[in-house]
Amino acid sequence: MADAALEKAYAQVTVARSGVPVVRAFFDAPTFTVTYVVHDAETLRAAVIDSVLTFDPAAGRTGHEAVDPVIAYIDEQGLSVDWHLETHAHADHLSAAPYLQQKLGGQIAIGAHICEVQQTFGSLFNAGADFRRDGSDFDHLWSDGDQFMIGNLAVTVLHVPGHTPACVAYVIGDAVFVGDTMFMPDYGTARADFPGGDARTLFRSLRRLLELPPETRLFLCHDYLPAGRDRYMWETTVGDQRRTNIHAHDGVSEDEFVAMREARDATLAMPRLILPSVQVNMRAGHMPPPDDNGVSYLKIPINQL
Repeated sequence: MADAALEKAYAQVTVARSGVPVVRAFFDAPTFTVTYVVHDAETLRAAVIDSVLTFDPAAGRTGHEAVDPVIAYIDEQGLSVDWHLETHAHADHLSAAPYLQQKLGGQIAIGAHICEVQQTFGSLFNAGADFRRDGSDFDHLWSDGDQFMIGNLAVTVLHVPGHTPACVAYVIGDAVFVGDTMFMPDYGTARADFPGGDARTLFRSLRRLLELPPETRLFLCHDYLPAGRDRYMWETTVGDQRRTNIHAHDGVSEDEFVAMREARDATLAMPRLILPSVQVNMRAGHMPPPDDNGVSYLKIPINQL
């Protein structure tokens, strides 16, 4: 296995006992997004992964209905939050990381390739010279193979681009939080047609993740309830994905995947919240700076996507 970062992750999963870490999921039905609280049972240190800020685009109003249960759970369990981890700059919901940081402390972190996303979308939104495109809106940027601890839990970061250039997966103990790279086996894989996305790169990221041990737990960022299933699901395993993922099971070639993914993506509409989401999430969940009247505004570029 000539992949140093993956070797670290593989070894970490191998030594982790089943059930480590403790994972609690919170599903936000309006955005089909799963937020995770992950903690070490011994030290009660925790991380929140991919939090959701409630947003009404018709009214331009934010709320905390999606994330207040997360805070209540953290308080009930007596957890201390060290990290607010983003798997990527989401296009389907606004991050609640700054709100959680204000309430709970901790650092906001994302993959280092967020700078590429900031360059692309900073131009799309004409964000101006005041918008820094160096990732400094975030408290920490991860590189491929970086390792850190949540209490006594070892964490390895894997760069898994394709859906976006900045996607990362967090391998925490025996569990992997894969963001939007893949969904449940009966729904398949993420789209790769956003600016900076690439289907061939996504296939290679998927196969990299699927080199982890077959019993490795995979936690997904979304579920869209495909036909034939009557309940939302967001946990699977490497083995299940290799056997039955409808887009990327063992035996699907790279060229077959790319042809399928590009054809499918050409039929998909843009996510309902992509324009508000990305211009907030590229700023680590912060709203654009207010105008001289004290009000923050979100831009809608016309005929650009």
